[in-house]
Amino acid sequence: MYNTSMKIYDVLILGAGASGLMCASSLNKKWHVGIVDVNENVCKKLKISGGGKCNITNTDVSVDNFEGDKELISSVLCTFSKDDLLHFLQKNGVEPLIRKNRYYFCKESADEIIDVLKKKTRHVEMLLNREIFEVKKRDDIFETKTSKGILKSKRVVIATGGKSFKTLGASEIGLDIAKSFDLKVKEFSPALVGMTLQKEQFWMKELSGLSAYVHIKVNDKILKEEMLFAHKGISGPAVLSASLYWQKGNICIDFLPNNNILTLIKGSKKLLSSVIPLPRRLSKSLLEALNVEDVECKKITPHAKENLLKIHNYEFAPAGNFGFTKAEVSRGGLYAEELNPKTLESWHVENLYFIGEVVDVTGELGGYNFQWAFSSGVACADNINAKINIVDISDVL
Repeated sequence: MYNTSMKIYDVLILGAGASGLMCASSLNKKWHVGIVDVNENVCKKLKISGGGKCNITNTDVSVDNFEGDKELISSVLCTFSKDDLLHFLQKNGVEPLIRKNRYYFCKESADEIIDVLKKKTRHVEMLLNREIFEVKKRDDIFETKTSKGILKSKRVVIATGGKSFKTLGASEIGLDIAKSFDLKVKEFSPALVGMTLQKEQFWMKELSGLSAYVHIKVNDKILKEEMLFAHKGISGPAVLSASLYWQKGNICIDFLPNNNILTLIKGSKKLLSSVIPLPRRLSKSLLEALNVEDVECKKITPHAKENLLKIHNYEFAPAGNFGFTKAEVSRGGLYAEELNPKTLESWHVENLYFIGEVVDVTGELGGYNFQWAFSSGVACADNINAKINIVDISDVL
């Protein structure tokens, strides 16, 4: 075992999650690399995600699926794309399954991809069960203070993630480190999270357990997926993705995106609630919320018909969200302007890098955040490999 008080790592990666391990696996094996993490095992969040099967990426990945700086996102995705990720997995014996025609999941469990990352980082020194306190730079050497002493390195990669999943060791240490170097950050806030309701929408709470395919419009975004009614408010894939773009103000829900309500009721002698192709409880509650009496379709008044049209455009302002304890990810992080978009290196602190969730880039639900983690890890590693090679050559010359 090395004497950690004496040696200097070529690269020290703070965080043993998806981005940190992908970065380490992409670094040249001749570099002396260490990974520091507060947990006793690597990739704890990746292991539990997607019901333990990990939604790795999506069939359709573009900058439009992310909230953040478009130049940065585009540059990183071009460096290591969705196709590059799938090729990497297949090359290492992982054949993801596609669900709902767009979501890539591990076939058996998230351990499939975790095992690949472990195998690819066997040359890396795992410094686990270590809380990270601070990072300082003295001359050209970084000193990372941990609960088990100080670690020295020529380069530091911050891959500490966001604030959600505190039970898995999540913290704001990445932002604290950035601030200590006078870098600008956006404080973390919950994202991909359920929404709470104003009193006027409490009728939705009575439908807890029901779900429906909807379109939710937030600003200029339209999210198309299932919405789940919960005892706290509304959740489900459509709502989680919508929460990424919502901070305050109204959202609009189309409860019948694949139908036209006026066409459905035209000439029918059935009750409105029977014609609406939604769970009966939801149909009845919707009619009540829209102030439409549940009468025979042919008996509906012009005024009621006008109200009924709001089933395609039910507009309201959520009260808030379920908070970090229920959030899949954190919105916020180090501002993109602080980073070279091609390398993820700080413009102001040489050899200091930020990757993954700690950067102010957040994806919609559907594998986008893991894609960002993997892509940013590779983009960072590519730059470090190139820089160290240049240094080595100059030393020889």
